[in-house]
Formats: sequence, structure tokens, C-alpha cells
Amino acid sequence: MNIVLAPDSFKGSLTALEATNTMKRAIESLGKGDQIIEKPMADGGEGTVDAILSASGGKKVPFTCKGPLGNEMNTYYAVINHTTAVIEIANIAGLTQVDKGMRNPLHTTTYGLGEAIKDALDRSCTKVIIGLGGSATNDCGLGMLSALGMKAYDEKGEEVGIYGRDLLRVDRVDIDHLDERLKNIQIQVACDVENPLTGENGASTVYGPQKGASAEQVAMFDQAMERFSRLVDPDKTVLSLTPGAGAAGGLGFAFLALGATLVSGAQLVGEITRVEEAIQQADLVITGEGQSDEQTLYGKAPGYIAELANKHHVPVILISGSLKGNVDPLLERFDGCFSIINEPLRIEECLVRAEELLYNQTKQIIHLTHRLTGISTPDASSGA
Repeated sequence: MNIVLAPDSFKGSLTALEATNTMKRAIESLGKGDQIIEKPMADGGEGTVDAILSASGGKKVPFTCKGPLGNEMNTYYAVINHTTAVIEIANIAGLTQVDKGMRNPLHTTTYGLGEAIKDALDRSCTKVIIGLGGSATNDCGLGMLSALGMKAYDEKGEEVGIYGRDLLRVDRVDIDHLDERLKNIQIQVACDVENPLTGENGASTVYGPQKGASAEQVAMFDQAMERFSRLVDPDKTVLSLTPGAGAAGGLGFAFLALGATLVSGAQLVGEITRVEEAIQQADLVITGEGQSDEQTLYGKAPGYIAELANKHHVPVILISGSLKGNVDPLLERFDGCFSIINEPLRIEECLVRAEELLYNQTKQIIHLTHRLTGISTPDASSGA
């Protein structure tokens, strides 16, 4: 069989590339001579840079910037096609980079993302792709915009800092001194959510609590973002209503203010890695992620892969760390949905054993598929 492997990351345990490699080893262990095409996926969150590097080549660019808590850290982004930078917020100000006990959006910043963009501009990049998923921040892009030259002041006329707590004090902004080079580049933002900036479906209300915000802080940030959006947006809050403006703690809005285009993260990664071309030639497609539910069908990488497989009438299987809720909607897109958990396990043990569990489940599925279809590469073992 020609098998396309296109999983997203299993968050907290396996990157998309690690998941792909694990599936590949499981299939090869059966000795059926299957032809395996590796297309690790991402939807703008964790693993976006690595997925693009793995499938399309390019160069990893190490650099130093401020991390989510303002500490200096070493990280990286990618340059593909010589002039396109691929940067992900999860590598610079990611939630997993902050210990659970220290998560508090008052103390986090997106400043390092602005530093990454400047570094890419210094390398003569003319296009920047940003992966927005997995941020630890809720500063509405204050830190990033500050790194790019914006000045923000409080009601006393004193310049404010770069953290979430400083967003609460902003009374005036000066965007006249943003880096001039921003006018001459194309920015695409890979985004997998449709939340507006503020309100009951906004950045602070929906995502603030998982970043450590209390109910009181959620209300304060929502008001602060509303005020900040009126200061930054010349059209007075039109951009703040755009689906995706609330992504990554309001970074979606900040990028819209810079003239960026918000696009489906999974689709963007898929186009760069040319996954559809591989699926057209496949007998079977396998995708996966850490946890699957109905939201998998809305902007997530496995849902996108299923759409492509359905389009080209290729069977597609979903393997997940866990299946949650009603699986019936998933079965309308996938030919089979499987969890890697086959015995009672604590969540901590599942994360530790994710590679082993994924390997075993993949092996079982492929073995069954061969038995049911009889499709295999003729006499691969003998070289015929």
C-alpha cells in the first residue's frame, strides 16, 4: 500500500515529526513492503516550524530573544525558499515554556516574537508566516509591537512596559515609528480559531483562564483590549471584530493592524508541504492528534487531512491519544477513529507511554487493513 502519514502533534508527549516516525516504524515492522510518505502536520500551533522544515526543506535559524517571562532564551525559526521566514509563537512565548505554577498573563509578553520578526527582516526575508497557536500570553500584541518600534504611554504620559500588566495601563500609542521594513513584506498568520478580540467569545474570556487568569483578571484584560484596539485600529474596532482577532491572546488583532492576512493554519501548512499531492496517490491516509472531539473537524489538522482524503476518495484513519464525547460526527469524515489507550491508565502514564501506545495501535490497524483489503506491495521482501 501507499500510505500517507500526516499526524499533528500529540501535545505534551510527541511532536508531529515524532508521531510520524513512530507510525512509520510500526508499519515497517510488519514487513509488508508498504510505501510510506511522511507529511507531519500542524495547524499553526506547536510543531508548525518543524513540520514545514521536515516536509519542505529550508534552514533552521537559531537566535536569542526574550521568552514569555522576559528572560533571555535560545530558540529558532525557519527560512524556506530563501526569503520566507516561518515563526511560531509556541517556540517563543509558548504556554508549555511556563511552569504551571507561574502561569499568569500579567507577567507574560510577546516581545520575543517582535524580535524574531526583526531578525528575519535583517536576513532580507520578504515574507513572514506566523504560527499563532499555544501562546502563554494575553497582551494583545503589546510586547511584539513594542519590539517593532511602537511606543505606548499611560495617562501620565510615561512609557509603559512590555508585559500583560502594562496593557492595563495603556492610554495612548504612537505607531509612527514602527519598523519601516514592515511596509514592504507580506505577513500570513496561521490561525485555527475564529474568536473576536473581546466579549464573551473573546481572547480573555475563552483562553485567559488556561493561561492563569483569574475571573477578575479576565474582566480587566477584556476592557484593556477594547481600549487598546481603539487606540491602534484607525477604523475604531473594526479589526477587533474579525474572526481570529482574539487568537493567541489578541496577537491576531495586532497582526491585522500590521496588514497581515489570517489564514487556516492547517491549510497553510498543507499547501507548503504539498500534502494533497501525496494523498491523491495514496491507498490509505493516517492522521492523528492528542485528543479528538467534534472540534477536530473545525480548523484542526486532522480535520483538514480528512477533507482532502474524502475529496480524493482515499480511506482515512484517525489515531488519537483519546477520543472525547460523541464520535459520530468524526465518523462522517473518517473511516475509522481509534484511541491509543487500550487499558486503564492515568493521564501521566499515558503521556509517558505515548510512543509505545501509538506504535502498538498503528501496528494493529495496518495489520487489520492488510487482512481486510489484501493490498500490499508484491513480493517486496524478495525484491520482485
